[in-house]
Amino acid sequence: MPKALKFRTHPDGGFNRPGAAAPTSGPSAVDTPPIVAAANDTAPMPQGDAPAPTGRQLRMARRIAQKHGIKVKTDLEAVEALRQRGIDPFERSNMLQLVPGQIGKDGDPQVPAVSRQAPPPAPATPVTIDADHRAGEIMKIQRDIAKRRRRRLALLVTRLSFFVGLPTLIAAIYYYAIATPMFATKSEFIIQQADAASAGATGLGGLFSGTGLATQQDSISVQSYLLSRDALNRLDDDLGFTGHFANPTIDPLQRLDPQASRDDAYKLYKRMVEIGYDPTEGVIKMEVVAADPAVSASFSQALIDYAEEQVDQLTARLRADQMEGAMESFAAAEQRMLEAQARSVDLKERVGVGSAIAEESLIYSQIGAIETEKRAEQARLEQLLSNPRPQQTRVEVTEANIARLEAELDGLRASLTGTDSGDGNLARATAELEVAQQELVTRQLLLQQAAQQLELARIEANRQVRYLSTPVPPIPPDEATYPRSFENTVLAFLIFAGIYLMVSLTAAILKEQVSG
Repeated sequence: MPKALKFRTHPDGGFNRPGAAAPTSGPSAVDTPPIVAAANDTAPMPQGDAPAPTGRQLRMARRIAQKHGIKVKTDLEAVEALRQRGIDPFERSNMLQLVPGQIGKDGDPQVPAVSRQAPPPAPATPVTIDADHRAGEIMKIQRDIAKRRRRRLALLVTRLSFFVGLPTLIAAIYYYAIATPMFATKSEFIIQQADAASAGATGLGGLFSGTGLATQQDSISVQSYLLSRDALNRLDDDLGFTGHFANPTIDPLQRLDPQASRDDAYKLYKRMVEIGYDPTEGVIKMEVVAADPAVSASFSQALIDYAEEQVDQLTARLRADQMEGAMESFAAAEQRMLEAQARSVDLKERVGVGSAIAEESLIYSQIGAIETEKRAEQARLEQLLSNPRPQQTRVEVTEANIARLEAELDGLRASLTGTDSGDGNLARATAELEVAQQELVTRQLLLQQAAQQLELARIEANRQVRYLSTPVPPIPPDEATYPRSFENTVLAFLIFAGIYLMVSLTAAILKEQVSG
């Protein structure tokens, strides 16, 4: 009696030869029972050393049997039925009948040209399956799946340890044991403008005076200057910025090479000096980092001094131009007023009168008095002449008085009208004095306007003054600010983990695309 053969299920649903490896992945490894269905358990199997057909061969045989109109219930019955008709189901030519397009010359599907006599099938031997064997096969499959999972998990842990854990460990060693402690000095300062009330400024421009909106452009300019190469050069010349960071006690990653170029020093300067401007409050915040707290505070104070000088220089030229123009106008107006006053004094001295108006009034009063006296003498003369026998002596005296008064009147009128040829006539002197006096008054008005302009220029110059206020002065810290070991280590872990995740996802996608 031949020994019973035991078969395992193939991932496709067929049989494998005894001793063949069971599938360890795919849906058939978990979902398909490890033993063939009962419909195939009693089917006849080959005897002796003949190899057992695979699941794929059995399915192909069943499809060939259906193509030839043979009704069977199992794959093994299909093999037996085909062999009884002289058709070898495992021959390549018979399998090609199932491929579309394999048509003979007469239009019928190709069939074997020569019918070969198949060897008689071996007597069927029932496959015996017990519960212990079934459980053992299931446990073996489960152990194989668990082994694969453990191997994959071990490979994943290895890759994570090498590409994520090791770099993170190196970063932690650097931050905790190698990195030089750095001290950061923080300070804040504000650029303010002169108060509108004290400067005398009026109008809409005074609403924003002294606020951050009025000095926003100046704050941005100061921030740009403190981050410029000029500030680095001044700080290096005054306090030795590059020499401090070239100290051998600083770790190599933060130390500046003594032979480094100015570009390298400038990169280090921008990394160690951070300046930010808050436009809502108008505050400039500055942080200066150094290996020593006292040095850090001195660097910060020096930068604040540079900022104050820069603020003063921003409006110095504008204020100087305004004041210079106003002072020149005032000086010119004052000089012209003095010249007009000197001409008026010279004219008065030359004419010999202090005031032309007063002199004219005096002359007119004299003329009036003489006219009155002349009319009185004329009345007396008429009275004397009305006498039939007037006294000749009294008549002559009266006529002489009248003639004298007329001569005085003519002299006074001549001095007023300037009819006589002389430089001392009152009319010319009066006209010249009036012109000189009018010019003097005009020069005095212009001098007053120049004085007002000078005062306005001074007020505007005072309003343009910017000054730097330091609400938070630079104070040396007690403890080191950098490095932040824990935060930097966590950040390094996240960075390396993200890089590993992106690379692994990219490799998996490329592998799937290539295999597909």
